[in-house]
Amino acid sequence: MEVVATAKWVRTTARKARLVTATVEGLPVAEALVILKFTPRAAARDVANVIKSAAANAEHNYNLDSSTLRVARVEVEAAAIIKRFRPKPRGMSGSIFKRTAHLRAFVTDDEPTPRNRVRSKIRMPRTVVTAPAAGPSRETPAPR
Repeated sequence: MEVVATAKWVRTTARKARLVTATVEGLPVAEALVILKFTPRAAARDVANVIKSAAANAEHNYNLDSSTLRVARVEVEAAAIIKRFRPKPRGMSGSIFKRTAHLRAFVTDDEPTPRNRVRSKIRMPRTVVTAPAAGPSRETPAPR
């Protein structure tokens, strides 16, 4: 069962928050919170709060065991931009964009499913067969 928690109008950019969320998706909640505690980014605190809230929702509303919960995914959406201006020389103004984000954390008690990833083929070294005018042929690695 997936349980969700939402934090709206978080005063961070969506791009910075997505950098943090990529590190904790698929991990157990306790492990994700430890990683976020020691992540040196300001958005880590906001993401940790949303994950804690989702875990608390799962325990309180659905009687799920907190030790079996894991972070299914964390969605980050850009919210409205608060626009300000700063006076500049010669009567002009410079724009200041204070970006905000909406965070949504999903925790689940289901077992993780293995992802079907396409494995890249192992590249074998290419060889070029050269034959001199007379004599046996020999193989040499091709230049890259």
